[in-house]
Amino acid sequence: MMDKKTAVAAGTMLPVMEAFYTIQGEGTFSGHPAYFIRLGGCDVGCVWCDVKDSWEAEKWPVLTIQDIVAEAKQYPCRKVVITGGEPLMYDMNPLTALLKQEGFTTHIETSGAHPFSGDFDWVCFSPKKFKAPHPSIYEVANELKVVIFHQSDFEFAEKHASQVNEACNLLLQPEWSKAKIFTNEIITYAKLHPNWNISLQTHKFMNIP
Repeated sequence: MMDKKTAVAAGTMLPVMEAFYTIQGEGTFSGHPAYFIRLGGCDVGCVWCDVKDSWEAEKWPVLTIQDIVAEAKQYPCRKVVITGGEPLMYDMNPLTALLKQEGFTTHIETSGAHPFSGDFDWVCFSPKKFKAPHPSIYEVANELKVVIFHQSDFEFAEKHASQVNEACNLLLQPEWSKAKIFTNEIITYAKLHPNWNISLQTHKFMNIP
């Protein structure tokens, strides 16, 4: 039997910060019930990250993918969102294969900072200035979600929009603490550039845990 470190490297065990059933609050699937699996470990280091506790993988229990999927099956929804942390730090192929085998549709929320892996029905790519994306993310992204925290983020958004595939949804989202500053600017920008839509953190407005 392989040790935990080897199993994590193989993607058959993963550090899980938390897993919970909720309503997706952001992006294209906002409002949809979904089971979230938040993996521990991130090396991107966003200054405004609202789950900085997820950064240290060593803090969280390492679970087998069988146990992770068994817990997901306790809930009526068959839409799973794998988030973090940064989930692409790990090989997502074993977990997504098992989820698919058990009838789940699979979504990922990622900065794209590591090589792409896994079998996903929906890829939410949210690039960060703090660590450049790996080139493999651009062709597989279904949704480009750029968080607007600073005026320069509009230019940053266009830079990545020029590299994703043509079918990719383009979304601008105000960073929660800067929403009063940038919401009107985002509205104006989307009206002037209608290839962009707006994403809001509806779970925060509605206090959805």
